[in-house]
Amino acid sequence: MSVEPTRFTNPTQEEAGAPSTAPMPAESMPTDPMPAESTESEEIDRLVDILPETIRRRIHETGSLSDLVEIVLDLGRHPEVRTYSDRSVFEDIEIRADDIEHVIAGIGAFGDDNRAGIARTLHRISAIRNRAGRVIGLTLRAGRAIYGTAEIVRDIFESGNSVLLVGRPGVGKTTMLRETARLLAEHKRVVIVDTSNEIAGDGDIPHPAIGRARRMQVMTPALQHEVMIEAVENHNPEVIVIDEIGRELEAMAARTIAERGVQLIGTAHGNTLENVMMNPTLSDLVGGIESVTLSDEEARRRGTQKSVLERRAPPTFDSAIEIQGWQRLALHPDVGLAIDSLLRGRPLAPEIRFRGEDGEVMVESLAPEPPSARRPQRAVTVRPIAEHKLLSAEDDRADESIDALDLERQVALPTRTVYAYGVNQGRLRRAAVAVGVPLHIVDDLTEANALFILKSYFRNRPVVINDAEARGIPIFILRNNTNTNIERALVDLYGLSPTTTASERALRETRDAIRSVLSGSRTMIELSPQAAPIRKQQHDMARQANLSSLSRGKEPRRRVRIMHYDG
Repeated sequence: MSVEPTRFTNPTQEEAGAPSTAPMPAESMPTDPMPAESTESEEIDRLVDILPETIRRRIHETGSLSDLVEIVLDLGRHPEVRTYSDRSVFEDIEIRADDIEHVIAGIGAFGDDNRAGIARTLHRISAIRNRAGRVIGLTLRAGRAIYGTAEIVRDIFESGNSVLLVGRPGVGKTTMLRETARLLAEHKRVVIVDTSNEIAGDGDIPHPAIGRARRMQVMTPALQHEVMIEAVENHNPEVIVIDEIGRELEAMAARTIAERGVQLIGTAHGNTLENVMMNPTLSDLVGGIESVTLSDEEARRRGTQKSVLERRAPPTFDSAIEIQGWQRLALHPDVGLAIDSLLRGRPLAPEIRFRGEDGEVMVESLAPEPPSARRPQRAVTVRPIAEHKLLSAEDDRADESIDALDLERQVALPTRTVYAYGVNQGRLRRAAVAVGVPLHIVDDLTEANALFILKSYFRNRPVVINDAEARGIPIFILRNNTNTNIERALVDLYGLSPTTTASERALRETRDAIRSVLSGSRTMIELSPQAAPIRKQQHDMARQANLSSLSRGKEPRRRVRIMHYDG
C-alpha cells in the first residue's frame, strides 16, 4: 500500500473548512458563505425548547449540547439523551401522554413517513404509533449543517458523473449530500427532491445550508419517484439530488433521470457497494444482476457451472462512495467495472480517502492484491502432514506442531498459478488437495505460471496457445478430465516424484483415520493399499497415538487396519 498526500486547491477550500469527527461547535465552525439566520447552538436550543419543562431543565443540567445526537421519549419509560460520547437516562422521570402531546404541539405535522420537523431547522422528529394510530414514542434527532464534508471528494462531484453515496444509517450520508448540493449550486442548476424535509429542513423556506440549490418537497413518500421525474421535466436542472433511494420505482426513476443526461447525486443504505448489488430492490442502481446460461464450451473454458451471474445493464450511477466515517471514504470511480469484478469473485480495491491530522486529504492507492486475496473461493489452502511427525493421543498441542511443519512444507513448495482451458476447475482444486500442493486458479493468462489444456482443445490451436507460447508459459496437455491425469499434470508442474506424492497422500489418510478413532466416531478404519515402506510409517503413527494396527491382505493389495487395543 502506498499512501501519498493529495492537497485539493479548490478556491473555496479555505472557507469550506475540514470536517471533524464530531460536529463542530458554533464558535469554531468555518464562516458560512451563505448568510445563516441562526447559529448551530441556537438551532439545538430550538429542539430542546419543545420538550416539557422537567426534561428540558434536566438536559441543560447535563452540560454542553454541542455533541447531542438524539433524544428518545417513549410512553411509560424514562427519557434518554444520546450524545456522540455518552448516553444519559433520567430514571426519576417517566414519560406521560401529555409530555408527548406537548412535543407534538411544538413541531410540524407528521407525514405519511411518520416524520416531522421544526421550521427552518434540520432537526428530524420521528414518531412511533400504536395500532390505533396514536403516537406513543418520539425520536428527536438533532440535525446539523457541517461545512467541508464534501471537499474530500469534491473533484468527483464536479466531474459531472452521477454519484451514489452508500453507508449505514447515521454515518453522515445526508450531511454530505446537503453540502454537495451547496457546492454544486454555486455554478450549476441544482434541484433537491426532499422527501422527508431532512436535506433542507422543515417549512416552506429551505435551510441556508443548501446554498442556491432549489428544493422540491414531496407530499407522501410513495410519490417520491414522480417528483423526481417532475423535477427534470419542469425545472430544467443540471443536477438532481435525492436522499434515501429505497424503492424499486425510485430506482427506475433514477435510471430515467441518468439516461436523460442529468447528473444524479443520491444515497442508499448499505455498508458497501456489494450490499447494494445484492439488494433486489436497489440492484438496478448499479446495473442489476441476472443469471446467464453459458454454452457447454464456454462453461468448460471458464471451468464454472453453466449458469453464472452477470451485470444486466449499464449502472445508473457512474461512481460510488462508501462512507466509512466522518473523515474516511472508499471511492469506486467506475461502478460498472467494480460490479463486474465482484461478480467474477475478484473485487477491485477501492481508493481510500481520509483527512490527516493536519487537515490534508490523504489518498491510499492500494497495490494490486495477490490472487489469494482477490479470489479466496478459488484458492486451495493445503495443509500436508509432515512424513515424520507422529500424533499423540492425549496432547492437545499435536495439531499445532503439525501446523508448524505444514507451514514449512508450504514454504518449500512455491504457490503456482494455473490458467485452466477446458479443464474442470473443481477437479483441479480437489487434485491439488490430494497431491498436497499450494495452487491458485486464475482467469487471466498473464497471471499464470502454467496453462492446463485438454488435448481436444489443443488440436484446434486456440488463441490462448499462441499467447502462452509468446509469453513463455509452460503448456500441460491433459488427455481428459480424470483425476489421474490432472494429478499427474500437477506432479509434473511441481517437479514431484509420484512416490513422494503417494506417500504424502497415504500419511494424510492415516492422520485422518487416527483422529476418527481417537474421537470415537469410528472403532476401526482400514486404510488404502500401500507399499511396505509407507505401511511401516503408518504403523509407527498408530503406535505413537496409542492405537493398535495390523496389516491385512496380499501384495500388492496389502493394507493397514487401525483400531483401539480392545478393538
